[in-house]
Amino acid sequence: MGTNVRFLLNESDLPKYYYNIGADMPVEPAPVLHPQTHEPVTPGFLSVLFPMALIQQEVSREREIEIPEPVREIYKLYRPTPLYRAVRLEKALDTPAHIYYKYEGVSPTGSHKPNTAVAQAFYNKVGGTGALTTETGAGQWGSALAFAARCFDLDLEVYMVKISYEQKPYRRVMMETFGAEVFASPSERTQFGRSVLADTPDSPGSLGIAISEAVEAAATSNGAKKYSLGSVLNHVLLHQTVIGQEALKQMDLAGEYPDVVIGCAGGGSNFAGLAFPFLRENLRDGRGTRLVAVEPAAAPTLTKGSYTFDYGDTARMAPIVKMHTLGHDFVPAPIHAGGLRYHGMAPSISALYDGGYIEALSVPQLPTFEAAVQFARAEGILPAPEPAHAVRVAIDEALDAKANGEQRVILFNLCGHGHFDLSAYEAYMNGKLVDYEYPEEAIKDAMSRLPEV
Repeated sequence: MGTNVRFLLNESDLPKYYYNIGADMPVEPAPVLHPQTHEPVTPGFLSVLFPMALIQQEVSREREIEIPEPVREIYKLYRPTPLYRAVRLEKALDTPAHIYYKYEGVSPTGSHKPNTAVAQAFYNKVGGTGALTTETGAGQWGSALAFAARCFDLDLEVYMVKISYEQKPYRRVMMETFGAEVFASPSERTQFGRSVLADTPDSPGSLGIAISEAVEAAATSNGAKKYSLGSVLNHVLLHQTVIGQEALKQMDLAGEYPDVVIGCAGGGSNFAGLAFPFLRENLRDGRGTRLVAVEPAAAPTLTKGSYTFDYGDTARMAPIVKMHTLGHDFVPAPIHAGGLRYHGMAPSISALYDGGYIEALSVPQLPTFEAAVQFARAEGILPAPEPAHAVRVAIDEALDAKANGEQRVILFNLCGHGHFDLSAYEAYMNGKLVDYEYPEEAIKDAMSRLPEV
């Protein structure tokens, strides 16, 4: 009898509630500050950007927040997502470790991002919003929100980081197919975009710059548009916990429990979505699962950044939060993992890392693609460059288990497929992909301009 490879849940197993880490947070979160006054923000300030339902979720301490039925109905297009045991990869590595991955690439747009995009579009529609603005790096978030906006008949404009706009044109086409308008950022459409182009005409852009443009577009619309964010904030991470809740049930089906849970981390939503329900088990039931966030060496926010107050965007229009940061105007190198090119990290993840409740690693671009190709050849799924960072560390964990003769259970989040990333794979296989040196001087320079709080 062969080893079970797929662990599937029924539609009736779809979570009815989001899990809110705020109820069990072992460290007190720092206040969110107004970007001009440096005083704690008010709901009135946030309501310029977000509907009140999401503002309430942002500060809630309720352990469970009900998933609205219209959202669950759309989730049924792809949830529950499958859990796989990577038996062919285990064999290729000749490891005693058992490797599992939660595969979010089965969603309509091919990543985990619709989990929050659908929820945010719903709450905006109910709140009377007619149009949304957002940023996107690699395009996974932008395409997810374009899909969700179409589900609820909302207009959408997307500011896509310029280097990704050029590297991944078919992500743009996907967004436009759903009806979104997509602009390369920095753009001529906003005051801040024009100022960046005036100073740096060949700027590759960054998520911080694109966030600034999207925030400006919403804030200057006289209430016609709201802003939607794909990571970092509490309500976004909250919506992603459907991943980890399903994974807990699926690990029960597999008859095992993970020793280590791994997720890539740019703003934090992918890692949190899988890890937070397992962190709950650590905090409440005394489990000892290691939780590892993996970031690119070109944007090493947790591993090299400072834990301090900083702006969430480059133009200093978004709120100031306490987080691990490389400096709000740091522009990461143009790596292909565009979704991880962010200067900061979710405040909740930053606080947990500072408190020692989670771990963090950074990996360079070339070893990341080496792992992605190895995984694809064993498992038949082409990972996006972002989750390939988690693949790299999962493989390293499995090899470490082999070296130590340990039976280790490894779970990672495969949050998207790489079908739109073939140019990056081509560059890697042709020897044209490069690694980038740790940008110590650029980070030092950006850190010199942190807000005085």
